[in-house]
Amino acid sequence: MQTLLTSKGQVTIPKKIRDALGLMPGNAVEFGLDRDGEVVIRKAGVGRNRGRADRFEAARGKADVKWRTDELMALLRGQE
Repeated sequence: MQTLLTSKGQVTIPKKIRDALGLMPGNAVEFGLDRDGEVVIRKAGVGRNRGRADRFEAARGKADVKWRTDELMALLRGQE
């Protein structure tokens, strides 16, 4: 689906997407980026992933186990 960006930076959310998210006029929406840099839009304050990125960001860099990726993958796959 494609839509045009106005000079004010506004877009119309296509009806199919509005319906899928249960969006009604006046509803707030949240925008974010996933790990691949893709835009994610969700109805504000709703959904099982609410706040999920914040929890992961808060935990990032806190582990005290210094596993190397190849060592961890070998352990998980049962390789020696």
